[in-house]
Amino acid sequence: MRYDGESDYRHGSPECLGVLITNLGTPDAPTVGALRRYLKEFLWDPRVVEIPRPLWWLILNGLVLTRRPKRSAPLYRKIWTPDGSPLLVIGRRQAQGLAGRLAGRMTGPVHVELAMRYGQPSIESGLKRLRDAGARRMLVLPLYPQYSASTGGSTLDAVSRVLRRWRWVPHLRFVGDYHQDAGYLDALARSVRSYWDAHGRGDKLLMSFHGVPKRYLLSGDPYHCQCQATGRMLAERLGLGEGEWIVTFQSRFGKAEWLKPYTIETVAQLGREGLGRLDVICPGFSADCLETLEEIAEDNRETFEEAGGGEFHYIPALNDNPDHLDALADLVMRNVQGWPEADPGYAPGEREQAAQASRARALAMGARD
Repeated sequence: MRYDGESDYRHGSPECLGVLITNLGTPDAPTVGALRRYLKEFLWDPRVVEIPRPLWWLILNGLVLTRRPKRSAPLYRKIWTPDGSPLLVIGRRQAQGLAGRLAGRMTGPVHVELAMRYGQPSIESGLKRLRDAGARRMLVLPLYPQYSASTGGSTLDAVSRVLRRWRWVPHLRFVGDYHQDAGYLDALARSVRSYWDAHGRGDKLLMSFHGVPKRYLLSGDPYHCQCQATGRMLAERLGLGEGEWIVTFQSRFGKAEWLKPYTIETVAQLGREGLGRLDVICPGFSADCLETLEEIAEDNRETFEEAGGGEFHYIPALNDNPDHLDALADLVMRNVQGWPEADPGYAPGEREQAAQASRARALAMGARD
């Protein structure tokens, strides 16, 4: 085993709590080359595509990476902002907002970093930045409310691969999901009500979650059940009755059967039925991205209208809404209980004095630093 080392370690160094929030990722630019690099990393993950590697290597490199980047690059250009990818721009605001909230609630220092499972900033760079800041206790919070092996599981894989090369592994906690967290659900409900107050209310609320192959469910993945639970609890908060809401699944890829009902087929059917207005929200996306801004707000809108439907309204993701960040801060606080920075009796001054005394003893015993 080769360790990457911690040359910045010094006896008696001040410590802090580190929080790493993560999301799926984004290409560096809306170009074919950047898309090819991003998709190669993303789709080669065995947690994402569970096909034997030799066969999948041929399909990925021979077909997917020669075609999909050319189709996706124009779509990314449509949603790209002057500051870059919406997912990354929003993620930075989420990290900043969360850091401010935690600083006001912790009794000790806390450092928040953003990382992407695929692309930049990488999970490795995020963990190293936390280590450089003195984080000896780390909480990893993937911004996937519903757990799937292809999202939360893959994130933990990536964290583990980094930490196994560290000589001094930090105390580590991991938030697997928060699909029925009251703060998250309340924030979703308020976002829908606020949208309705400003734009009126539709005839049906469609809750679209990212899809996964059906075989993942049959193999024991809880994602489908957690999406259904989130949909039901959100409908209860909004006072919706039977027939006024539906859960669907989007972004199907390949020929295998995925979780049903498919969003695009449901939207088309509702259009053919002449639905006067359809409202759509994507509760599984913590930040707006290609799948919400282009696939839902543009492609599905066009499908609905061309099929004969009336108005189509996309309700934005929670993004950096204040109540969303409040909910994430509450989630962090619950998951770091027992650590010094969350202890009301934490006395930073005393700990700093103890650290300096420890350093003096180590140097007296011959430590180099």
